[in-house]
Amino acid sequence: MQNFVFFGIVGSGKGTQVKLLVEALKAKDSRECVCVGTGELFRKIAKSAENETQLKVKDQLEAGKLISDEMTNELVSNVVGLELSPNKHLLFDGYPRTIPQSEYFENLVKSFERKNIKIIYIELSKEEAMKRNLLRGRHDDTPEGLSQRFEEYQNKVIPAMNYFKGMENYTIYAINGEQPVENVHKDIIKALGY
Repeated sequence: MQNFVFFGIVGSGKGTQVKLLVEALKAKDSRECVCVGTGELFRKIAKSAENETQLKVKDQLEAGKLISDEMTNELVSNVVGLELSPNKHLLFDGYPRTIPQSEYFENLVKSFERKNIKIIYIELSKEEAMKRNLLRGRHDDTPEGLSQRFEEYQNKVIPAMNYFKGMENYTIYAINGEQPVENVHKDIIKALGY
């Protein structure tokens, strides 16, 4: 079974590329894919917040704060535990985002006996990311808010990815994200040897 982790600055098109890869995998072998996207997961929880944990997630999201490592790890672990079986592909979008999450991730995939983790790093300049995000027009995509997210990306997410550099069972593929969506997808497929 295939295992993928997508890294990229906000606006690099990770979510879109995850969807395109899922379609490509289904066309190839029709196996189910388990996609774990933390952004989507958090938004879903915030919408239907009922218990204490969900309300905490909602409050942190509304305050523009990062969800704690412990809570993020717990939520990811729950999704993987519920949905993953040995014959399914596994894709992560937006996780891990910090070094403690990378350490947790490493143990999580080991516990499910997953090997050969392919990390897809979509490279995009801050300038292009800023332009794309402002065009996207989400209410939280302001120049100030984006600058803060870019800084966080540089200080936390890049080190979280670099944690896996040179590790056995992990391969990092750097993909040029400055090009049109279809070309980024083609480059991912080519890099993976599909």
